[in-house]
Amino acid sequence: MDLVVGATGHLGSAITQGLLARGRDVRILVRPGSDASALIAAGAVPVTGDLKDPASLEAACAGVDVVVTTANSAMRGGDDNPETVEVAGNRALIDAARAAGVEQFVFVSALGAAEDHPVPFMRGKAMAERHLRESGVPWTIVAPNAFIEVWVPMAVGTFVDAGRPVTLIGEGRRRHGIVSMRDVVAFTVAAVGHPAALNRYLPLCGPDDLTWPEIAGRYARARGRTVEVRLVPHGSPIPDLPEFVQGMLAGFDTYDSVAPMDELWATFRIRPTPMEEALGLSVSA
Repeated sequence: MDLVVGATGHLGSAITQGLLARGRDVRILVRPGSDASALIAAGAVPVTGDLKDPASLEAACAGVDVVVTTANSAMRGGDDNPETVEVAGNRALIDAARAAGVEQFVFVSALGAAEDHPVPFMRGKAMAERHLRESGVPWTIVAPNAFIEVWVPMAVGTFVDAGRPVTLIGEGRRRHGIVSMRDVVAFTVAAVGHPAALNRYLPLCGPDDLTWPEIAGRYARARGRTVEVRLVPHGSPIPDLPEFVQGMLAGFDTYDSVAPMDELWATFRIRPTPMEEALGLSVSA
């Protein structure tokens, strides 16, 4: 039995569907009020719980062989924040998995997570990674780069499509192998029960290492448009972008997030998805 935590989110839902398609028995942790009807119809077994309720996690992990979690506090707020979800919630889930004798804990983290990262979300991910490594539970850390389907439309596409300049924080020189969500789903599903994934950190990048100005340029060309890119100093606000997004864009300017991927693509039999394909765009001449 697999337990998927975060199953009602976009990534968690796709992973759940992928596991079900492999013929695996899947239990999903569902928060009160969340709609899991499509997953239940597909064969997933719901159990009510919340990362902020350790007792519910103990019950959810009972009889489970593999835990997969994509749950996070990004873009939520209120009681769902990096301290309650990324730090305390993940710690409670890992501890519950250990007590239940889980054979593999697959944690979907984020490439670049570090305990000294300027963004609390990324610090929390790194703290959870450390707790998992030290827990004694066989682990797999899936660390994807920024999702193409989320970050390119949000940080670039909205402005290009409106004929407005794209504003980026910093010098725009850092290179990032942004990755398609479909590749992250494929890697995560393939990692479940795979011996090559046990006690291993899997950094996931796409096929191209690009700066954010290059990402803006490629998106604009695929849309048959031109784009003006404006670079502003750290601490400058970007209108029309949520604070969390601005913080992450500032963070992207402090490090390169690239990784050699050939061995992982071959081992897990994944074909990398280019940016334009992930976004359903045709490359203009």
